[in-house]
Amino acid sequence: MAVTSMANSSIRDFTKFNSMAGTFREGPFESSFVVIAGGGGGGGVDSGNVAGGGGAGGYRSSVTGENSGGGASAETKLSLVKNGIYSIIVGAGGAGGSGALPAYGVQGNSSTFSSIVSAGGGRSNGSGSTNGGAGGSGGGAGGGGNAVGGAGTSGQGYAGGASCGVGQSPAFGGGGGGGAGAVGAQGSSSAGGAGGTGVASSITGSSVTRGGGGGAGALNSSPGAGGAGGGGAGGGPDAAGTNGTANTGGGGGGAGGNSKTGGTGGSGIVIFTLPIQSIATFSAGVTQTSAIVGANRVYTVTATSTTSETVTIS
Repeated sequence: MAVTSMANSSIRDFTKFNSMAGTFREGPFESSFVVIAGGGGGGGVDSGNVAGGGGAGGYRSSVTGENSGGGASAETKLSLVKNGIYSIIVGAGGAGGSGALPAYGVQGNSSTFSSIVSAGGGRSNGSGSTNGGAGGSGGGAGGGGNAVGGAGTSGQGYAGGASCGVGQSPAFGGGGGGGAGAVGAQGSSSAGGAGGTGVASSITGSSVTRGGGGGAGALNSSPGAGGAGGGGAGGGPDAAGTNGTANTGGGGGGAGGNSKTGGTGGSGIVIFTLPIQSIATFSAGVTQTSAIVGANRVYTVTATSTTSETVTIS
């Protein structure tokens, strides 16, 4: 049977939506984001030393009700204009230190989305009593003395842990790498320091913790655990550090024992939202997926092949 009439309210709703549809597509579009840099590499060791864990990559978020790294509140959402072209870079994790002096890990690489830049995680050092490197979260100190962890970046992550201190034989535990959600633990005479924990986000529709610091190595005892959120575990006696988990920004674990390598930091990630009616078009070197969550489409970018990749909003 043909429909010959509609309720007045239905007609009004259809007319209102139809008249607003063009406006919806004009922008600017409000965008929530989580931008995490690559984690720092854990320290390697030569004979008789232990290494600290690498710091997590800097963690920045604008998701309402969630936190950025370092205990900061969520940032202001981005406003993206129609036909705007924005830089997008996923930072790689820093390499772990070698099994020979100076055995330093490598700082992680920064991640970028539009004007948002997260700093790479701090490296850790493994040549005895050496301070951790600064970064998004700081790298842990090498074991064997009164060394301190590297500083984190305000609004992105915490500092790395200190070493066990002078005279704390026989293990000389290194300091854990700083995490997005907590300071790396100090080493002790019986254990390497654990990596700092990361921060959880539900931007993709389910809660995922990222940005854990790397655990420190220990010479004759217990290595430090990797921080929740992708941090690599430290190496025990004569063992290499474990790599941080890819796409979490987790720090690499520090080595323990003789001539062992540190773990590589985990790569970063860029996640952002757009209203469903808008479209994101990426340059050829971007690896990404998308899914609809509520009224938004969530884009998850896991790799970029160059530092010149872009996304265009339409």
